[in-house]
Amino acid sequence: DRSRSRSRIWLLAWRCTTQTPCPLPGNRNVRPHPRRCLCGLRSFPPAPPPSLWRRGTKYERYVPEPGLHQETTTPPRPTAPMQSALCNTVCPGGKIRAPILAQTSAPRSRSATRAGTVRVAAMSASTTITTTTTPATLKKLQNGSDVRGVAIAGVEGEPVTLNDEAAYLIGAAFVDWLAQKTSKAAAELTIGVGRDPRLSGEALTNALFAGFASKGCGLVVDLGLATTPACFMSTVTPSTAYDAGIMLTASHLPFNRNGMKFFTAGGGLDAGDISAICSSAATMCEATPGGHPIPQATGGAFPPGVERRPFLLEYAGQLRDLIVKGAGVGDRPLEGMKIIVDAGNGSGGFFAEHVLTPLGADTSGSQFLDPDGNFPNHSPNPEDSEAMASAVAATQAAGADLGIIFDTDVDRSAVIDAAGKPINRNKLIALLAAIVLEEHPGTTVVTDSVTSDGLAAFIAAKGGTHVRYMRGYKNVINKGVELNKAGIDTQLMIETSGHGAMKENYSLDDGAYIAVKIIIEAVRRRAVAGGGGISELLAELKEPLEETEVRLKILVDDFKPKGAQVLVALTAAVTEGSTFSGCMPVNENFEGFRVRKDEGGGKWGWFLLRQSLHDPVMVINFESEVPGGVKAMAAEVSAWFAAEDFGEIDVSKLLDVVK
Repeated sequence: DRSRSRSRIWLLAWRCTTQTPCPLPGNRNVRPHPRRCLCGLRSFPPAPPPSLWRRGTKYERYVPEPGLHQETTTPPRPTAPMQSALCNTVCPGGKIRAPILAQTSAPRSRSATRAGTVRVAAMSASTTITTTTTPATLKKLQNGSDVRGVAIAGVEGEPVTLNDEAAYLIGAAFVDWLAQKTSKAAAELTIGVGRDPRLSGEALTNALFAGFASKGCGLVVDLGLATTPACFMSTVTPSTAYDAGIMLTASHLPFNRNGMKFFTAGGGLDAGDISAICSSAATMCEATPGGHPIPQATGGAFPPGVERRPFLLEYAGQLRDLIVKGAGVGDRPLEGMKIIVDAGNGSGGFFAEHVLTPLGADTSGSQFLDPDGNFPNHSPNPEDSEAMASAVAATQAAGADLGIIFDTDVDRSAVIDAAGKPINRNKLIALLAAIVLEEHPGTTVVTDSVTSDGLAAFIAAKGGTHVRYMRGYKNVINKGVELNKAGIDTQLMIETSGHGAMKENYSLDDGAYIAVKIIIEAVRRRAVAGGGGISELLAELKEPLEETEVRLKILVDDFKPKGAQVLVALTAAVTEGSTFSGCMPVNENFEGFRVRKDEGGGKWGWFLLRQSLHDPVMVINFESEVPGGVKAMAAEVSAWFAAEDFGEIDVSKLLDVVK
């Protein structure tokens, strides 16, 4: 594609020819070979996934000259080292691999055209890269209690926002924040940094390290491939007890995104903390608009003050101990069980090899365990229908007793029973509620706002108290922590997305811990004569006949006042009673406006209109117990929108439901 940069042409060509046979665009069934340099010291720059290849483009392999960088699966030891202008690492043969860029050992520079592009790449014995960002960009990286941004260029309409300079400044600002929080000098601080397999992870980690070093941070630990829960556990495990942990991840978002989640031993940082860190980083950016030279790791070496101490296997040992203790049937409690894992090519593959197999489980038939930042098989998201269908198929094909599917960073999970039925969303909450109510009778369960009426009735029938709170996993967890501090026992806090936290586990949303609780219950039920599977716990859960979610775009920049206006108008219309027949407001609303609908014959439906926490979107959830009930409610709501004529609300998706 000659309209793209020449370096992009090379990446497309190389990506295409490292697969056999060469796939057509969109072919997701052919896996690429490992993309390592001949010297074995650094991966090549990431290529876009096949879904971005252009139809009709001829892809040809570039054949490097002898001694230049080449790909191999068994890298030899480099000789006559010299820096490479393209991949910034030691190159064999004493030449610089530059099939597209001019071959030269002189320093190169490229002018930045936007935040996130390389401005200077100085080639010397100590290679540095300087990128730039803006204060406004840094502030916009906040996503509630996380940092999120676009880290890889190449997707139309998605410019890079989280680049090396942004990571450097956020790292520096975090050291300042942590020093103040802990009342320690920077030189006394210890910080662990882990990452999921995203293509941008290593570069952003390196930039964080540089930011820490700029503030004189005492000890920085590279945790390597990790999970979000493992990063937190590194702050509370006695053998590590780091002052803080940072996980580089963007959860289930596409390959070009990345982000950061921050922890201390007290738990994850809140939105106010992230706002302070991003604002501090923006202030530093104003003082140094030209960016900072960030040293690039060469020869496999780490910067001064950084040590590599992988933590994932220690975390796996903690999970194994929980299963052994909880099951109470010996050191190999999973003997005779078949459990498959779908890790979606994220960080969760360790669960099969290092948690289940050592305890006796047969994990053959597990899939997508290898970390791959291209996520070539399906979205690593238990809520995604394609991902769940793939995990269900694998569970059935293997004849497994249980299937487990994780998201990228393993803070969410869902399961599949022996019959191949997925247990996620309301079913997952009900299953976990049944387990904790057996262990803690009368406890409270906090969920988000979109859970079903059937779930509320299920929890009440089990003797529990259901608090339906706001969307956002951090909101749900914080509500549970608040209730526990007030003396109201709250053992389970969980969103329908699968973010589930338990009081007994530091109130941490941990997909692996949730899976462990379910596995222990499966072992217990298996040990009882005539005991059935975990799905028997859901026998009393009443599920809706129909359900859907509709997202309505708000077409103004200042979207929150417009959303508030719509909610006030809907509240008045339902309360007044003439516009919506058989409808009544639900008394307890922590988010948006929830309405019950009398569908006749003792059947009830409901809909909830709420405003997105971060985006210019209004979301409507519908559930019905009768055929055509969702369509009927959607018709009433769309007629009301038409009569009110709000103007800046796009209701086309709602009309699609009616049609």
